[in-house]
Amino acid sequence: MGDSTVTKSLTMLNLSGPSRPAALSAPRQEDWDEVRSLFPIYLALAKQLSLDIPVSQDKRNLPEKPDASLFSQIEPWLDRMDQQVLVYQLRHLLQMTTLNASEAGLRGLIQRHLRKSAKTNMDRDKIDFLLVQYFALCAPAKIYHKQIELEDAAQVMKPVLGDVDTTPLPWCKPLEEMISSLRGFRSLREILKTSFIEQGRKVKETAGKLFYQPSSLLAFIRFNFLMRRTLIELMHADLIAIRSGLTALDAADIRVIDCQSIGLSIAEPVAKVRQLADEWKQPFQQEYNERTVSEAFEKLLALRGDVDRALDRFLPKTTAAPLAPAASEPATRNTPQHVRAPESRGPVQKADVAPALDFESCLDQIWEQLIAAPPSRGRSMTTVKIGTARILMSSWEVTAFVTADGPSAEDLRRAVVARALVTSATEAAKQTGNASDLDRALSVARIEVSRLQERVDVAKQAKDTEAAVNLGISTKRLLSALDEAEKL
Repeated sequence: MGDSTVTKSLTMLNLSGPSRPAALSAPRQEDWDEVRSLFPIYLALAKQLSLDIPVSQDKRNLPEKPDASLFSQIEPWLDRMDQQVLVYQLRHLLQMTTLNASEAGLRGLIQRHLRKSAKTNMDRDKIDFLLVQYFALCAPAKIYHKQIELEDAAQVMKPVLGDVDTTPLPWCKPLEEMISSLRGFRSLREILKTSFIEQGRKVKETAGKLFYQPSSLLAFIRFNFLMRRTLIELMHADLIAIRSGLTALDAADIRVIDCQSIGLSIAEPVAKVRQLADEWKQPFQQEYNERTVSEAFEKLLALRGDVDRALDRFLPKTTAAPLAPAASEPATRNTPQHVRAPESRGPVQKADVAPALDFESCLDQIWEQLIAAPPSRGRSMTTVKIGTARILMSSWEVTAFVTADGPSAEDLRRAVVARALVTSATEAAKQTGNASDLDRALSVARIEVSRLQERVDVAKQAKDTEAAVNLGISTKRLLSALDEAEKL
């Protein structure tokens, strides 16, 4: 490493802090603006934690112009709140309220803590959390679902950190190695065996002051976001499997199952277990560490184990479900009572008919195949056949067709259908040399991509991380199909 690289890697953030004017002297406008952006967040924290608030109710709507008297009351109070409010309390408030949607508020919180000359471990952990929250809020849809690089993080974080050198730091290599490993995990249990959360914390704790280098902060933002996203994806896959299993048990008139492994009864009502799965919360909204996060996920895995054992006991044949029907075999409309077909159905077509497949007919074909041959329990990917093309579907995409309802499910169905149309038309164009159908499919898909990217942003703004991540992945797959088609 050359001297210039060393100089870059040791450059610390140079953030000028509030000048702390003497009592009753007018604060600078920029200091006052920051106080105004932060005050609603600290006010909500004080109310949530029943802490004293120095400003009376009638003065809590701060004016735009600096007020020396209010500033002298609020600024010291903000300092006291920083010492009183714990990391998980700040996390819970921001993740559960619309305050998390304030770019200015998050930026102000980050810069306030970065400016402190003497930072505690609690300050460090708050900065660590706030930076990834800011990234999650401000990252555009086009990079939200990709394998994020340091350059992506630098672009999103520029309003907070300024221009940052993205050259990887040698001491951050363990984070890069863990990020590479994240791509290979296929289950929540696999990742829990790695102690990744603990390893990431150890790297942070051993960094000392080096943690606050802008390049270091980027490395941790990237690691934290990808780690959180992977955990959510894998957790969601287990929840989908649990709900799917409970649906099958319910359809077979099985009303109770043994859930002793998670502290419930030997005859727990299926309806109650479903409610537990539906209300499952991410284990990041309470005071957490490596132990509590692992315990929460282990409980989820134990619940899935209980459901799996009930399926093996009462419905052993479900472990060997047949493959989806071939293109020449029309699916039988033998719909279970618990499955509601999407509305506005057109006439059903055979999968090997109609080279110019329309949106509704394609949706019908996918739905018919999934209903006729439900995916076997535990399968992470399912294949349907449209024309001569095989379309791989993730578990959450299958759920959007056969059990889920609502805007997110509709978005996922549209993403899958658009991908199927493009893939089918691409295969047909390769075989016939006629690209007219492909042109029509590409036109439809481009419109869908634009709409889906907007829907990812909506899900992010609503703090529906599961919907944002899943829809983001499905949108990425559609983009990949578009890229492949456009090479013809």
